[in-house]
Amino acid sequence: MPQILSMPSHRIWVKFILLCLLLMGYFAYLSYEYNILTGGVTAALTWSFFVLCTPIADAGFLLDFPLRLLFGVRMVLSEIVVWILAISLNIYAYFDADTYYRTTALTRVFYHILSTPIPYWSVIFLSAIGTFLSVRFGDELLDVVHHHERDFFHSHKLKYYLIITVFFGLLVLTYYKLIASLNISILL
Repeated sequence: MPQILSMPSHRIWVKFILLCLLLMGYFAYLSYEYNILTGGVTAALTWSFFVLCTPIADAGFLLDFPLRLLFGVRMVLSEIVVWILAISLNIYAYFDADTYYRTTALTRVFYHILSTPIPYWSVIFLSAIGTFLSVRFGDELLDVVHHHERDFFHSHKLKYYLIITVFFGLLVLTYYKLIASLNISILL
């Protein structure tokens, strides 16, 4: 097993723990502000917003990267599970518990995105493309770190970086235009 997969670095654990503490702190704040059930559901909806509406695997980082480092599970596979969980949560909440979307500014925007398929489901579609491409690219990078294909990768590195930079630039520009059409500030 490659060394990078068998021994996660200290910095990765620190980032993971800080991210978990941030999520727990957010849950504690919402639970104090409302109640435990509302705090839990709103924290879960906020997590699912970051899964479904951002074009990188930021919320999935809580599962993807640690599972890859500890058990060798490909990040693409764990991200599929993350998306299934996020979509399932929102199907339930949207149809049976939509009042939870009214608790924070972020969940209100999320509800607006979910309730307006055209054009705002494009945000989710673009986020899926960006997320799965970034996770796929991350998996490939981890694969070539200690693999015989690393010479091929390094010889074509500039071409990969250029293609990815242009694609993500276009994706982020389109994403930003859609978010701007919601007439909200990115910094709620």
